[in-house]
Amino acid sequence: MSERLRNSFKWLFPGLGIKRYFFLAVLGVLLVLLGCLVMGSWQMLAYWDNLLRSLMPYTVGQGTVWIRILGLGVVILGGFFFYQGFNRGINSIISVLLPGREERVVDMMYYRRNLQRGPRVVVIGGGTGLSALLRGLKAYTSNLTAIVTVGDDGGSSGRLRRELGVHPPGDVRNCMVALSEREDLISDLFSYRFSSGTLEGHSLGNLLIAGMTQRYDDFLKGIEHVGKLLDLNGRVYPSTLDPMTLTASFDDGRSIDGESAIRDVRGHIKTLQLNPPGCHALPEVLQAIAGADLIVLGPGSLYTSVLPNLLVEGIPEAISEAAAPCIYVCNIMTEPGETDEFTVRDHLNVIQEHCGATVVNAVLAAVETVPDDVLERYKEQGSVPVRGERSGVESLGVDYFEKSFYGGEEVVRHDPQKLGRELMRLYMIFKPIEEQTDLVAAFMLTQKIKEI
Repeated sequence: MSERLRNSFKWLFPGLGIKRYFFLAVLGVLLVLLGCLVMGSWQMLAYWDNLLRSLMPYTVGQGTVWIRILGLGVVILGGFFFYQGFNRGINSIISVLLPGREERVVDMMYYRRNLQRGPRVVVIGGGTGLSALLRGLKAYTSNLTAIVTVGDDGGSSGRLRRELGVHPPGDVRNCMVALSEREDLISDLFSYRFSSGTLEGHSLGNLLIAGMTQRYDDFLKGIEHVGKLLDLNGRVYPSTLDPMTLTASFDDGRSIDGESAIRDVRGHIKTLQLNPPGCHALPEVLQAIAGADLIVLGPGSLYTSVLPNLLVEGIPEAISEAAAPCIYVCNIMTEPGETDEFTVRDHLNVIQEHCGATVVNAVLAAVETVPDDVLERYKEQGSVPVRGERSGVESLGVDYFEKSFYGGEEVVRHDPQKLGRELMRLYMIFKPIEEQTDLVAAFMLTQKIKEI
C-alpha cells in the first residue's frame, strides 16, 4: 500500500471529529441526486399520476405535481444535510489548525490569494526605515524581497559578529518581524532585550538567528528556518555573504572604519567603500532584482543603510539592467554626522556618484509640516528637514515626486501605510496603460479586506 493511500485512511481514525460530518455531507449529495431523479423521471411521474387518478378520478394530473413537490423536498433536505456536513467538517479542521480564527478563515484565504497576485517588489536598505516600508507594502502584495546590508558592527549585532563570527542579524531581524503574519506578537518576542548577565543588550531575535546560523553553519539557512517559524509574507536576503566593513573618507582627509564609528563622526563624507572591495552579491539577490516589478531604495541612512548595498558588486548593474523602475525614498530629516544640511538632490547625487546615473529612475521626497516643539528637539540634535528640490533632481535626469508621510508622532518618520499606498500609486504610473486596469481591480479588492 502506497504512503499516499495509507495517509488517506488516517482520516477514518477515531477521535478526529470529521467522519460524522463527512458521511452527513455524502448523505446530502445522495439525497439531492435522488430528488433530482424523482423529479426528472417521466416514468415515475406517470406512474404516480395514473395511481392517483385511479383512486381519485377528480385529481387528474395532480400526481405529477405531488411527486415533483416530494422530489423538491428531498433535494432541499439533501442540500441542508450537505451544507451542515461540509460546513461543520471544515470548521472542525480549522478549529484545530487555527483556533480562535474560524470566522475569518475565508477572508484570510481570499486576502492571501489576492496578495499572491500582487507585484514583485524588491526593497533595498536597512535599519528601521526598511522595516516600516515593508509594513506598508505587505498590505498590497506578498511577493516582497528585502535586501539588507551586513555592515553593522555595533550593538547586539556587532557583538555577535565579533564573538560568534556570524553575519550581523539586526537588520534581518527587523525585516522578518515586519513581514511576519503575526507581527504584533512576534515584535514583542523578537525585540525583547536582556537587561543583565552575559546576554545583556542582546535581543532574543538576534540570538535565535545567530543560533540557527551556527546550527546549520549557513546564514541563509538560518534565516530560512527562522522565517518558517514566523510565516513570512516575503523573503529576506543579505546583500552579500562576504565579510566586510564600511570605510568612509572625509573631505578633511580622515578615513573612518566601521558603521558605528562613521555614524558618530561629524564631517562631510566624500566617498564610501566596502573593505575589502569586490564583495559579491548573492545569486538570489540578483535574480530577485531581475524579476522585480518595482525596486525601492530606502528609506534609511544614506551612507550606512542604503549605499552599502549598492556598493556590492553586481547589484547596481542588476538594477540598471532591470525592466522595473527604481524609486529612491529620501529621508524626511537629515542625519547628524552623515547628511548634515543635505537636500534631496544631494542625497541623489551621492548615489549617482558612487553607482552611476542609471540606477535611480525616480525620487520620492517628503513635504511635511512638523510641529515647532518636535522641530526644536531635532535641531538640538543637529537634524533638520530635508529640503526638496524638484528642479535639482530633474536636472540629474530623474523624476521627482513628493508627498506627506509624517503621522504626527514624536519621532519624525514615514508612516508605513501612507508610504506603501504612495509607492503603489507610483508603480501604477510607471506601468503601461493596458496593464493598469487589472492592477486597479486587484488593489481595490485587497483594500476592502486588508484590515483582517
